[in-house]
Amino acid sequence: MEREDNVLDELLHDIADLLNEYPKAIERQAAALHAGGKDPELVEKLIKAADTMRDSGNLYLTWAKHFAALAEGNTDASSDE
Repeated sequence: MEREDNVLDELLHDIADLLNEYPKAIERQAAALHAGGKDPELVEKLIKAADTMRDSGNLYLTWAKHFAALAEGNTDASSDE
């Protein structure tokens, strides 16, 4: 069981890293498009998309941590927060 707990912790860490990097990559792409004189509306959409992905990523990570805690037998994780 402890090995599975470690796997969940490692996966949560990987997920957190990816969810953190994804919006940054979108923002870098938006900056590159802006610097290249591309469609300003597209740039604005990408910036908004990065914000949306950041917010939804935080929500996803919260749920992932909740379920990992449940899987570890933490019954406090099942209470309404």
